Amino acid sequence: MNEITVQDLKKMIDNKEDFQLIDVRETFEYEMSNLSGLNIPLAGLLLEADQISKDKPVIMQCRSGARSAAALNQLEQLGYTNLYNLKGGILAWKAEFEPDMPVY
Repeated sequence: MNEITVQDLKKMIDNKEDFQLIDVRETFEYEMSNLSGLNIPLAGLLLEADQISKDKPVIMQCRSGARSAAALNQLEQLGYTNLYNLKGGILAWKAEFEPDMPVY
């Protein structure tokens, strides 16, 4: 499984790189705090897979990295090869860059 760190993600954002960020947390978690990714809760991921790019890097994120890892595994079964798991999820982002960010 390919993983990236929150530091890598921040560089990608700062450099305005072309990638897609998918947040697989539940809607109430996403509404509390998010990194401006597309919210597709894990339970509906396969139904919404057509919204996920196959031609640019896709970073999957959740609260801690476990659900996004599961999401990545599900999508790889559909043939996706451009996926990266955000190591530590939004909790790692909060710890590194936004200590006041509310998280569930």
